[in-house]
Amino acid sequence: MPLWAALLAAPAAGVAMLLAFPPYGWWPLAPIGVALLAAAVHRRRLRAGLGLGLLTGLTFFLPLLSWTNLEVGNLPWLLLGGFEACYLALMGAAAAWASPVADRWRASWPVLTGLLWVAQETLRSTVPFGGFPWGRLAFSQADGPLVRFAALGGAPLVTFAVALVGGLLAAAAWAALRHRWRPLTGAWAAVIAVAAVALLVPVSSGAVTDDPVGTDGAVTVAIVQGNVPRLGLDFNAQRQAVLDNHADATVELARQVAAGQAARPDLVVWPENSSDIDPLRYPAAAARISEAADAVGAPILVGAVLSGPGPGQVRNAGLLWQPGGGPDLDQLYIKRRPVPFAEYVPFRDLARLVSKEVDRVRSDFVAGTTPGVVATPAVTIGDVICFEVAYDDVVRDTVTGGGRLIVVQTNNATFNNAEALQQLAMVRLRAVEHGMPALMASTVGVSGFVDRDGRVSGATEFFTEAVVVRQVRPGDGTTVATRVGQWPEAVLVLLAVSVLVTAGLLRRSARQATGDAGSPAETEER
Repeated sequence: MPLWAALLAAPAAGVAMLLAFPPYGWWPLAPIGVALLAAAVHRRRLRAGLGLGLLTGLTFFLPLLSWTNLEVGNLPWLLLGGFEACYLALMGAAAAWASPVADRWRASWPVLTGLLWVAQETLRSTVPFGGFPWGRLAFSQADGPLVRFAALGGAPLVTFAVALVGGLLAAAAWAALRHRWRPLTGAWAAVIAVAAVALLVPVSSGAVTDDPVGTDGAVTVAIVQGNVPRLGLDFNAQRQAVLDNHADATVELARQVAAGQAARPDLVVWPENSSDIDPLRYPAAAARISEAADAVGAPILVGAVLSGPGPGQVRNAGLLWQPGGGPDLDQLYIKRRPVPFAEYVPFRDLARLVSKEVDRVRSDFVAGTTPGVVATPAVTIGDVICFEVAYDDVVRDTVTGGGRLIVVQTNNATFNNAEALQQLAMVRLRAVEHGMPALMASTVGVSGFVDRDGRVSGATEFFTEAVVVRQVRPGDGTTVATRVGQWPEAVLVLLAVSVLVTAGLLRRSARQATGDAGSPAETEER
């Protein structure tokens, strides 16, 4: 590709991938974005691949993460978006480095494209500070057929499938141009036919997962979206009003149950931060929650901020509150992945030099150590809190630990509708991945139920008070993805490393053959 065309293709790739995600949801554009970047960096020098990948990353991540600047200004948003873009820069350089492999074995180009994308997302989801998996290709496919791969190998396999399709598009375009658009024959036709069949199998097969319907029978669950008086970081200053909103909405639900206007729930779910007043320390807060639980006659999973364990420390918790019994401290989940620079501040003194906004985080959240398996009288749930839904292992641990309903408690009061929809797309993928129902409960929206096929019901509007009641049938977590865990990702990453090593060997062989490290023989088709 001429350099001028590559400079156009790289940002176009970022825009295409952006539009594949909510709130746009044009999921077919994701592989097109992958194809544009793959073509742009092919046969480039490493620094050119780095620059083109960075250009793609900036045009993708900056608008995708624009919701992070709503309350804290532009600097944190620009730093986060720019940092995330660096991972695509590294992948652009890696793809340029791997060009000799694609040139030697042209049919491998789609596969190595998929492998490099998985490796990039694995790195981005791991380092630093536990990583930030937002914007993985897999999370753009909740409405697309490729989401079915989640039941076989989780989000990494969905990403691989999306990037593989993108690599096929790039390779097919190259072949068509190379042969002046003559019909493809021979090996290329076979490769494309095999790939098409492989992609269609999970779509058409009804046996991707084992039957996830449990034996416990259906349970009735209510989501309470109490809303906040106003959006923004100062919702914490409105703590009593937020707690009252959720308690009042639950008491109103109890009134409707008594009048025969609503089904009595077996479980009520309140969102993250529904009680930022520690109910274990403040009797008035505990009384309000007890009033709601006693009125509705069902346990409430409360999103609470608890003090301790040390001075200046707090915990983000999912706490089961029993009617007539109060808090059940044996059924308590503490968020395991607090968000760096939002729920705790690493290197606070250094971070303050970059932005004084870090001092808005007055108390550091302490991470929990055990999976969010919470046993209620009606169903054992797998509780994850807010951004934790983006992390494969956090969700899977709740399922393998006995959870039969995935529950995501979240607070979107500091963000916007786009962020909420992006998060709901992750919940949808998790439901497919583990073959069990899920729900998302938000303070302001979007809340809703998700069936095991990723379909949403009862979705609420943003910034509104709402109560949604649904019957759900617990799953049993018997998908292939649940059983194999992180093995597909590990294998794909190992193969990606082998591609890079092979590319290095081919480059070394070319240098030895020509005696010139800059010889065109390195980049010519083999």
